[in-house]
Amino acid sequence: MTAPVFVVEGGGLRVGTVTLDGPEGRHAVSVRRLRVGEEIVLTDGAGTGAYGTVAAVEGKDRLDVAVTEVRTEPEPTPRITVVQALPKGDRGELAVETMTETGVDAIVPWQAARCITQWKGERGAKALAKWRATAREAGKQSRRLRFPEVTDALSARQVAALLADADFAAVLHEEGGEPLATAPLPSEGRIVLVVGPEGGVSPQELTAFAEAGAWPYRLGRSVLRTSTAGTAATALLLGRTGRWS
Repeated sequence: MTAPVFVVEGGGLRVGTVTLDGPEGRHAVSVRRLRVGEEIVLTDGAGTGAYGTVAAVEGKDRLDVAVTEVRTEPEPTPRITVVQALPKGDRGELAVETMTETGVDAIVPWQAARCITQWKGERGAKALAKWRATAREAGKQSRRLRFPEVTDALSARQVAALLADADFAAVLHEEGGEPLATAPLPSEGRIVLVVGPEGGVSPQELTAFAEAGAWPYRLGRSVLRTSTAGTAATALLLGRTGRWS
């Protein structure tokens, strides 16, 4: 079994003794019950990992790690971003969790015209915080050193601008004329996918996205839910671009 991953905020990852405390230290000591000599990985969530073993445990929320190696992963390419329309209930966190575990690089919440869920005011801020916390925890669980960025929620016009700036952009749509499995993909740069809401992408949004260079593509014969389509598409692209090789 691979070593568990914990986050160290504010840098400080180096060869030598590094202290893990606070909520992460409590989780390591009181929940995971790590003991002296066990392997552990510390990360800043931005691509740097410190590898070592537990050197000492103090109380219920503090341990010292003897770090023997620090390495930084290069940013993956092509970079995969999924624009995720806001699903109902907690299915948004499910989408973030599974896309993070699969390997997505960035997630953009999108307030689509047909979204039932609305992010407004304090409720929207809390929902965004949940998405970001979910990405962080899923990144740790899946042993990632570089966690996906979860941006602020965007409007359709802002999404169109993001699509226009991509090296390849697509809208996942059951009526897409071409399969994503055969779409021409760049070997580097930025790939942006749009996942619509339960009610579908509106004709006006499809037109705006097409004008930005993002055409409809289908995944397969079945129609996936908005909370699973991004994960399936990310897995397909990771395989096709060689990032899973």
